[in-house]
Amino acid sequence: MLMRTDPFRDLDRLTQQLLGTRARPSVMLMDAWREGDRFVVEFDLPGVNPDSVDLDVERNVLTVTAQRPTLDEKAEFLAAERPRGMFSRQLVLGDNLDLDRIEAVYRDGVLRLRIPVAEKAKPRKITVNRDAAAGDQAITTGRNGDGNGQQRKDNTVDAETVNA
Repeated sequence: MLMRTDPFRDLDRLTQQLLGTRARPSVMLMDAWREGDRFVVEFDLPGVNPDSVDLDVERNVLTVTAQRPTLDEKAEFLAAERPRGMFSRQLVLGDNLDLDRIEAVYRDGVLRLRIPVAEKAKPRKITVNRDAAAGDQAITTGRNGDGNGQQRKDNTVDAETVNA
């Protein structure tokens, strides 16, 4: 049998109820990392109904809110350690992410967001074209030449293999 030895049990329960309201939501635990050209964020939300999860994006701020229902007030609790009520977390995302293509999946108590890097933020190659009047040559990036820095038939030079 589980014994109740905590004299502050009722005070803890009251505090937990107050901190989990819409006015003062509890924080949800999170992990975040990068996978190639996207960021992945996971939130721990065990026992939360997926219908209570809400995602909002305003400018570059992502807000995640969820609610875990309260337990039956008539029951005599022997332990009540899991937070209940409203949970919320805000993430300030950089301009280099595509906020219009965020994917969200809720499975096994974990909310996973996949946020792709915006096309404008991905590395890209720039070609410098030849000015025919001045007789200049174009410099391109990549490995389109013969690999020894020699001028190609189109009057361009492989910029990666030319030594100054």
